[in-house]
Amino acid sequence: MAGRYSEEFRSDVIRLVKGGMSVAQVSKDMGVSQATLYAWLNREDVDAGRKPGLTTEELQELRALRKRTRELEQENEILRRAAAYLSQANLPGKGSSR
Repeated sequence: MAGRYSEEFRSDVIRLVKGGMSVAQVSKDMGVSQATLYAWLNREDVDAGRKPGLTTEELQELRALRKRTRELEQENEILRRAAAYLSQANLPGKGSSR
């Protein structure tokens, strides 16, 4: 998920909190909301295996797979409609000159 902050900035901010600064102080000094900072800290804990949940990599893979599933479902629907249309066109007495 691309945000407005770079990965390097996020890492630096997380490092400040892990180094002993309070979330409130880092939030104020760096211009990041406390809610965003807590979300970054939580994500870092999940990615490091300290908390249960899907890692960033797993979430990206899940998003890609869901997108691909939607695309395949749309393609299947198009093919289903085309097959129905073509089968109707090939019925006796429909569009053929016999």
